[in-house]
Amino acid sequence: QVQLMESGGGLVQPGGSLSLSCTASGNFLRINVMAWYRQAPGKERELVAAASRTGSINYADSVKGRFAISRDNDKNLIYLQMNSLKPEDTAVYYCHAAGIWEATTYYNVDYWGKGTLVTVSS
Repeated sequence: QVQLMESGGGLVQPGGSLSLSCTASGNFLRINVMAWYRQAPGKERELVAAASRTGSINYADSVKGRFAISRDNDKNLIYLQMNSLKPEDTAVYYCHAAGIWEATTYYNVDYWGKGTLVTVSS
């Protein structure tokens, strides 16, 4: 089991910046991929950014050049630095973990945090 706890959401003006963090805890040795998703009102949940344990990173086209994901494998943390925020970035942002190792066994499972609301408005 993996528990994910997000923090850092809030209200920010257009053009502003905000940083999110997510801490993973539980009975696991390592996590394969950690990512941020978001879901805006009336829309489907979408991938924002993902970071593998080995350092591979990818971003949604809509956030490239504005958002940056980083990961601390030792502390089981991921961060999302969001710059040049736009009203269309308003959404609930969810932390996601996919694939875990317990000792030498790999489990193809995934977990979600409860989400943190980001509102971009003047």
